[in-house]
Amino acid sequence: MKLGIVGLPNVGKSTLFNALTKAGAESANYPFCTIEPNVGVVAVPDERLGVLEKMYNSQKVVPAIVEFVDIAGLIKGASKGEGLGNQFLSHIREVDAIVQVVRCFENENIVHVDKTVDPIRDIETINLELIFADMEVLERRIAKTAKTAKSDKTAAQELEILQNIYKVLEEGNPARVLVGSDADSDLFIQSLGLITTKPVLYAANISEEDLIGQVENEYVKKVREFAASEGAEAFVICAQIEQELSELPDDEKELFLQDLNISSTGFDRLIAASYKLLGLISYLTAGPQEVRAWTITVGTKAPEAAGKIHSDFERGFIRAEIVNFDDLVHSGSYSAAKEKGLVRLEGKEYVVKDGDIILFRFNV
Repeated sequence: MKLGIVGLPNVGKSTLFNALTKAGAESANYPFCTIEPNVGVVAVPDERLGVLEKMYNSQKVVPAIVEFVDIAGLIKGASKGEGLGNQFLSHIREVDAIVQVVRCFENENIVHVDKTVDPIRDIETINLELIFADMEVLERRIAKTAKTAKSDKTAAQELEILQNIYKVLEEGNPARVLVGSDADSDLFIQSLGLITTKPVLYAANISEEDLIGQVENEYVKKVREFAASEGAEAFVICAQIEQELSELPDDEKELFLQDLNISSTGFDRLIAASYKLLGLISYLTAGPQEVRAWTITVGTKAPEAAGKIHSDFERGFIRAEIVNFDDLVHSGSYSAAKEKGLVRLEGKEYVVKDGDIILFRFNV
């Protein structure tokens, strides 16, 4: 999973990236302090791994990972090369989903690129630049396809879809509003590599005072309403607090969260929202050598899940030996779960579920 963290200059995105990855991307009170994208690989929090590590006395624990890319700031005109628009657009095409950090706090010491705080204006600025960039891509594709559409039926069908997408973009809507209407059309739309087909998470960045006081200010309410209107996810985060948390050892981190009366970090909420947005789950493998989490999409069948480990596992798949994590924990051990009939043998049509602990049988 690769998430691109984007936003206007000085909204807190590099501070958030620093907190998420502890990579120390430069954070400064001026536009474009992040010129080249900073990339950080972060472990996905999963308490189940620690439980299995103790149960199996495992030598190694390997969590699922998410890759964060902190992408240079954006201003009006970026799609035409203003600011660092070209770099922004090229890097954002490579991610699976977009985390758009939106400023929802007042601070006279941190200059806003548009002088005032207005989260909806900021969202629309970025969204319009992405739409303009996609329109430019489509204009070239439409011109090319139109040349063969008169004599080629497939090209004619593609041209119709391209023109429909362009019309949607002209109206100020992202191309993702068209995805889901038709399977064949969806495949074609996704193949175009348009930025506005990517799912979006809106991270409402609030002040420490609002977080501690558990105040949902008017800016946050507007962001939630906007996200709901386009079927996107929105969550609240305080980038500054997240950075402070990232610098603490785990035991002090728990005490800090308790003092703030917060049950989970913004990072945990971001990961949960990302998994939900992208339709992802984790299955687990466990043994004395290693405990590991494997990320797959909802609906993945057993052979495909096996292929995440190695292509030979998928090619020579025989069956999967499965016990659910909760059943295993309640039983106390794998052998006890087996005695209770909680360990199942599943075939090629089995759809893997979140928290399944799987041993694959294969022969190549």
